[in-house]
Amino acid sequence: MSTPEAQGPDADRDSASASDLIGAALGGAARRAGLDPAGDANTQKVVWSAIGGWRGILESVLPSLAFVILFTLRPDPLILSLGVSVGLAAVFTVVRLMQKSPPSAALGGLIAAGAAAGLALWTGRGADNFVPGLITNAVYGTVFLIAALVGWSLIGIAAGFLMGDATGWRADKRKRRAFTWLGIAWAVLFFARLAVQLPLYLTDQVTALGTLKLIMGLPLFAPLIAVTWLVVRALYPRESPKDPASRS
Repeated sequence: MSTPEAQGPDADRDSASASDLIGAALGGAARRAGLDPAGDANTQKVVWSAIGGWRGILESVLPSLAFVILFTLRPDPLILSLGVSVGLAAVFTVVRLMQKSPPSAALGGLIAAGAAAGLALWTGRGADNFVPGLITNAVYGTVFLIAALVGWSLIGIAAGFLMGDATGWRADKRKRRAFTWLGIAWAVLFFARLAVQLPLYLTDQVTALGTLKLIMGLPLFAPLIAVTWLVVRALYPRESPKDPASRS
């Protein structure tokens, strides 16, 4: 039977390997969204890029907004509000595909909207259109919280990959503490959404649920993106260019 000491180095190597894979995935996604702290961009530009600009705002807001308005004005037949919502998502998807956007990014929103609408039609409850969002918040909140508490903050893993630091941030108390709190902050965001929206779902308050989903979406996401980016930039300050005259 092996001893804990013997297992320790192997466990550390396994954790580091897993961190590399997760970091590559998270870092790649962050870079595609314009969230590369190593790049030269101001906070406003980074946040705007992360939410996808005006197109990202429209894609995020319009399908849910159309569903809420139509359901409130005419809850029956349910397929009307769901059809318009999914139809808008389909239009946005077609536009993205025509503009040669990555298929995964273009189809992801449509698949999610279609699955939510299918569930709502199957159960006959408009509130079930929001079930995937509730599940997503619960899963993301749990993963972010556990990862932060065990010392492997997902923010730290992504930042380490982007900044060429790998897992070096874990040996720096300042960085590790900052990334832990950032991970907890993201978990709080997801759990706050769940805490507010779940009671409305259980009591079938569709209009209030849809409205609060929109309010707790981009308006909360954007500021936290800004804070995260600023903290990472503070932890990894860029070297200022040297004055050529000082070299001579």
